[in-house]
Formats: sequence, structure tokens, C-alpha cells
Amino acid sequence: MFLKFFKKANPPDDLQLVQQYRVTGDMDCLGELFERHTEMVYLVCLKYLHDEDNSKDATMQVFESLTELLLKHEISNFKSWLHVITKNHCLMQLRAKKGQEQVRLEDASPPFMENADLFHLSDAELQEQSEQQLRQGLETLPPEQRTCVELFYLQQKSYKEIAEQTNFDLNKVKSYIQNGKRNLKLYLEKHHEPR
Repeated sequence: MFLKFFKKANPPDDLQLVQQYRVTGDMDCLGELFERHTEMVYLVCLKYLHDEDNSKDATMQVFESLTELLLKHEISNFKSWLHVITKNHCLMQLRAKKGQEQVRLEDASPPFMENADLFHLSDAELQEQSEQQLRQGLETLPPEQRTCVELFYLQQKSYKEIAEQTNFDLNKVKSYIQNGKRNLKLYLEKHHEPR
């Protein structure tokens, strides 16, 4: 019983730190997030950039960008959101670098010739582009649909768990997921046309 008084309070979780930063602008919150996730961000950068120094620089750039990004985006899962932000940052660097290199036409396979955007994208970049479109599509959904779709598909929650977590009726949860999935499909079809 006596030791209970000396027990440390649980540290705030990532979303609490994000919220605290959004309200107060306290850079210590970002510092704490930086300490928790530097290794993950660095490893993602290293995976894409294949260079330690560039990956260290990119890690710092990602965390510097958070000062503004955290104020612009609603975040439900900080770690996965940060992972996507990091991958997108690396891909933008790779595209900028690729734009400076000469592309030999004989290196491209014929199917890519019809679409100029795809001509410059590797498989990893195409996957990243798809993930980015998916994230953008999720942002267009009504909040209830977005919440239920993210919990069901991204966090693998059951209908019952989602109903308990959101206080939505079970039938509403199913409806939000079904409608959200349909709306997301329509968004992706509309925005996946070749430019």
C-alpha cells in the first residue's frame, strides 16, 4: 500500500502527446515522440534510401515536418500515420533524385509507355501511391464511416469491438463499414484514372 504512493504515473500515450502538442504547442511533446519513434523512422528511411547519412537527414526532416503536419491532420494511430509520412517523404526524395537522372527508354517495358506517370514509378512507389490514395480517400469519408473502416480494416477489430469502442449500435457499425467501403471504392476509381 505504502509503495503505491511512489509508483510513477503512466507516461502519456502517443495520441495524448499529439493532442497536448496541438493544444499547447509544447515542443517537449514532439521530443518525447521523437525519442519513442526515431529508430522506426530511421529504419524506414534506410529501407528506401539505402544510405545511412541520407537516412539520418531524412529522419530529422520527417520530425521537423511534424510541427506543421500534426496541426493539419486528424490522427487515430500515430505510429502507422508516422510510418506513412516517412515512406512518402522518402519516395518524394527518390522521385526528385530520379528526375535528375537520365532514363533510358529501352529499360522501360512497353505497358508503361502509355502512362507517363507510371513510367517513372517502381513497384514500391506504385504501392506507396496506392496507400497514399487510400489514406486520402479515407479522409473524404464521413467521420463515422472513416472511424469504423479504419478500426475494421486497419486495426482488425471485430464489429462487436468497434461497437463497444465507438458506442455505435452494432447494425450502425455494419452499415458504416459497408457504406464507407463503397464510398472509398468510388473515390479510388474516380482518382485512379490515368492523367
